[in-house]
Amino acid sequence: MRIVVDLNRCQGYAQCCYAAPEHFELRGHEILFYDPAPPERERARIERAQQACPVRAISIEPADLAEQDEP
Repeated sequence: MRIVVDLNRCQGYAQCCYAAPEHFELRGHEILFYDPAPPERERARIERAQQACPVRAISIEPADLAEQDEP
């Protein structure tokens, strides 16, 4: 699985940080750090974080798409 966050859309509400603190962290007022390739076993937490985002800035893609993007 691959996580993509649209940082232009993200407003720093930090709901993802509450839903999956091991994978999302807000530093400062609006700087979001996140794990772009968490283990598949964490999918439920990542999906909760995705649903918790009020501006829908988080998307989840299959891991095989991530491999196709690499040169």
